[in-house]
Amino acid sequence: MDALKLIAQDSLKAEAPKFNVGDTVKVHVRIAEGDKFRIQIFEGTVIAKKHGGVSETFTVRRVAHGCGIERVFPLHSPTVEKVEIVREGKVRRAKLYYLRDRVGKAAKVKSKI
Repeated sequence: MDALKLIAQDSLKAEAPKFNVGDTVKVHVRIAEGDKFRIQIFEGTVIAKKHGGVSETFTVRRVAHGCGIERVFPLHSPTVEKVEIVREGKVRRAKLYYLRDRVGKAAKVKSKI
């Protein structure tokens, strides 16, 4: 096996969280402040998933105080403690970039029943 593939395989998380685009998730992010660590929760809708393997990322969008905030998280990073699924969304697309132009109720994703 290639040395690069061996290093990448060791970096993968044993149990990667299973979620899809359109789901509302809570991402528990580990933040370092000096020599201390704390967990900060970022809750929003998954609007994109990219790549695969060790470089897999997902984008989460939320609206706070009328301003849209998007964060891109590496799935297999040690800074991402865990990903909780709050609600599963019913979507027909792989990327939900059209939500950037929507405001209010139009920016919501229907939930699965």
